[in-house]
Amino acid sequence: MKPDASPIVLAYSGGLDTSFLVPWVAENYHRPVITVTVDTGGINAAAAQQLRERSAALGAIGHHQVDARADYFEQVLRFLIMGNVRRGQLYPLCVGAERVMQAQTVARTARKLGSSMIAHGCTAAGNDQVRFEVALRTLAPDLEVLAPVRDRAFKRSEELEYLQRHGLPVPPFGAAYSINRGLWGVTIGGKETLTSAGSIPDEAWVLTRDAYTRPRAPQRHSIRFERGRPVALDGAALSPVELIEQLEALTSPFGIGRGIHLGDTIIGTKGRVAFEAPAAETLLSAHRELEKLVLTPRQQRIKESVAQPYGDLVHEGQLLDPVCRDIEALLLSSQERVSGEVHLLLRTGSLFVEGVESPYSLMAASKGVYGEAAGEWTAADALGFSKIVALTGVFHRRAGEAAAATGAPVPAKAAQP
Repeated sequence: MKPDASPIVLAYSGGLDTSFLVPWVAENYHRPVITVTVDTGGINAAAAQQLRERSAALGAIGHHQVDARADYFEQVLRFLIMGNVRRGQLYPLCVGAERVMQAQTVARTARKLGSSMIAHGCTAAGNDQVRFEVALRTLAPDLEVLAPVRDRAFKRSEELEYLQRHGLPVPPFGAAYSINRGLWGVTIGGKETLTSAGSIPDEAWVLTRDAYTRPRAPQRHSIRFERGRPVALDGAALSPVELIEQLEALTSPFGIGRGIHLGDTIIGTKGRVAFEAPAAETLLSAHRELEKLVLTPRQQRIKESVAQPYGDLVHEGQLLDPVCRDIEALLLSSQERVSGEVHLLLRTGSLFVEGVESPYSLMAASKGVYGEAAGEWTAADALGFSKIVALTGVFHRRAGEAAAATGAPVPAKAAQP
């Protein structure tokens, strides 16, 4: 049987792991390598040119860059906004959310190129290996998946030494930091994030570097949403991608969205990663406040109960599971009236929502004014309502007193001050 000579398609970010894999795979598998970069944000024209040139310098016979930003928003980010999704009440899924989209695009490109094998640079210790493998096995079970960094346990120092020994280009930051950038933010991993004790140095931040040493004057901005989608910034209508990119440029100099997330990894360990998500932080905060104005309490409660599991599924690379379509249907339904304007004040290290407006305001719909005047009810109605609300507690106390009168034992926790 004739050996397979089709090119190996490498999911290429331009970082150390994938840069190392270009020459290593070609050398060890004796097949040409084609790199594919899926642009889910954070790649400008200069960066795209650098990726193409570095890929060629590393020995790839071809390079493809696929713009998936709009698809990424429609398939993933809009639902993260609608669900106000954060992991650990902090981290807005900056990078992990895009992995299924990237795997999907790489698999599609591999088929177009007639390739039978896909390679990726994930390690055995991280979440991305699971995300990529789950997506690829679901979408393209016919393609062989190659993961040398994971399967051969290469260390970053070894990869760096290999590139230097062969006189090949080394990516920025070398082996010191692992940086991933996308439309929803940046993640940064380094020696400082291997423990729970400290932060990364200021020079390691990508978007918010110098934000605290060079404070800016406060700025006011507004964001408009229609049915839960961000559609305008400061009155100018924009596509979601344009709005997110412009919002990132506006808010990152203020240090907004900078944090370090400590949480549970897919593989069961505790993990820590630094992140910068200025646009995500701003949109999630603004959207959440607008929802409070227009959604009923039950709508908010039920939506929150499914939004967290949805975020977990996205984080774990399970976006293709059909239950995600069910949750997305509920999220879409919940956003029918989430339209309006959110007014923001930006200060160094601070995002403050000054106010929200909507034609569907439940606050404006009431004839009452909280703490000031009754509207659709009278003082007697309020008194009766308070009596009814108190009944559960009254019955509980009364039952305890009746039991005590018969000599029944009284639970210690039932003792009252």
